[in-house]
Amino acid sequence: MTDVVDADELLRRMQRGRECAAEEERAWRERARSLVETDPEGAREAAARAGAFEAVLRVLEEIVCPGKRPTPAEGVKRVT
Repeated sequence: MTDVVDADELLRRMQRGRECAAEEERAWRERARSLVETDPEGAREAAARAGAFEAVLRVLEEIVCPGKRPTPAEGVKRVT
């Protein structure tokens, strides 16, 4: 990766990454909820993946909007 980018382009890339991480987290949380009854192990795996995307999202949020605390997803039931 030898491309030189300015600060605005770097910020845009981080914002796109943040949006992607948020979408992936939502998708994995939904999958976890849908698997709770039929496949508890699959639900735990999906919840773990959602947690990983949540961590990435929190880091990118702090970079893009320092000091802003992300609000937890509404109605999200953690599967453990």
